Amino acid sequence: MVLHYLKIALKVLARRKFFTAVSLFGIAFTLVVLTVATAIVDHTFAPLPPEAHQDRTLLVARGMMRGDRAMWRSDPGYLLLDRFARGLPGVERLSISSRPTAAYSYLGGSRIQSFLRRTDAEFWRILEFDFHEGAPFTTDDVDRAEPVAVVTEATRAKFFGREPAVGRQLEVDGQRFRVIGVVADVSRLRPVPYADIWVPLTTAKLDSYKSQLLGGHVGILLMQDGASAEAINAELASRLRRAELPDPKVWKTLYAPAETAFETYARMVLGGDEDSESPGARLWFAMGAVALLFMLLPAVNLVNLNVSRILERSSEIGVRKAFGAPSRSLVAQFLVENLVLTLVGAALAFVLAQVALSAVSASGLLPHAALRMNYRVFLAGLGLAGVFGLLSGVYPAWRMSRLNPVQALQGATR
Repeated sequence: MVLHYLKIALKVLARRKFFTAVSLFGIAFTLVVLTVATAIVDHTFAPLPPEAHQDRTLLVARGMMRGDRAMWRSDPGYLLLDRFARGLPGVERLSISSRPTAAYSYLGGSRIQSFLRRTDAEFWRILEFDFHEGAPFTTDDVDRAEPVAVVTEATRAKFFGREPAVGRQLEVDGQRFRVIGVVADVSRLRPVPYADIWVPLTTAKLDSYKSQLLGGHVGILLMQDGASAEAINAELASRLRRAELPDPKVWKTLYAPAETAFETYARMVLGGDEDSESPGARLWFAMGAVALLFMLLPAVNLVNLNVSRILERSSEIGVRKAFGAPSRSLVAQFLVENLVLTLVGAALAFVLAQVALSAVSASGLLPHAALRMNYRVFLAGLGLAGVFGLLSGVYPAWRMSRLNPVQALQGATR
């Protein structure tokens, strides 16, 4: 039966080439935009190197102090992470690093901007970077505040061209560092590992950061296998409740959750404090709603085309009903026809999306982003195509089932 429906669908689509072409254009354009958006989301949050252990990684990336009349929201400070996040039960490793900040160098009369991140040695053990030269700095390097640096391929090209960089000196932010490692470029869409240059945390010009509860840092927690994020958060919250705040008359509570990267981004986009729950679920819902709204207009246009196509076939439908064809059979046939049209449009969209992804990656609009079609993006696109096919096919199919066979044979359109 399904094979029969498919044969009819292909013949119907070939009969009215103009309407089919218009429908395919609308479907393909809509799905190309949604597929590219899906690929960007996948590139930002999927477990890709260097964030190879993302399923076991939590971030302490925001903090807040509250009082009766005051509130201070910021990144967590080094003191908060070092004193309260270190040694949490269920946490295998903790890395503390600064946020990447713009730093400048001068070479041959030209100014070079780089994003500099100061970090510890655990950073290189939690994240799996692809080293093209050398190696990361060690715990001893951090303890001794050695002026060493790891740079990206793009940074090496800016300073040294195509020559090897390990062992050479570069000046950045008024400090000189010896390059000991070169890694593959990191996309700016991956905020956890992103930087152009990494140096030991202890090479900061001032050590006042060590006494700050809030400001300028992020903690990366690698959980043990089977550990509970809820238990880790509960223990962290318990420790923070015992913290000595700088001015007890002003500040009453200190808050800094351990969350996934997606949850952290969700709170940044949607807002919310410690009282709000499931920020990740709310963001998924919001993105799904946006996708549905984006599909709504082309789906309505396709509905109108499909209704016109159905009414042109009223005589055919009348004959089939007169010979006893049940309404559900006619509805199933039209849904199959519409899904075939949508899947053909999806196939075209996937080809065009791959071209668009390659163009965006090569354009530099998203620095160092390597957008690609993978199985996650493909399955998401296939699911979107199915939803689009149902959105645009249910009403016309219902309209078909409502046609009176006698009126249909007479060419009536209602």
